[in-house]
Amino acid sequence: MKKKGTDLKELTLQELQDKLQEERSTLTKLRFNHTVSPIENPMQLRSKRKEVARILTELRKRELANTK
Repeated sequence: MKKKGTDLKELTLQELQDKLQEERSTLTKLRFNHTVSPIENPMQLRSKRKEVARILTELRKRELANTK
């Protein structure tokens, strides 16, 4: 089984930032849609939130590696 974070390590810094912005906007839209009328699969919210966290973790890891 492939880990979800492995593909993030291969992306450049700019690609990671773009992906973060895209995932955050998708999460915001999902939250809004879920508030107006319940979405079919509420687990989408959790998976998007975790994906944002994975991207932020990778960005922070790179930031710490550059400061050393």
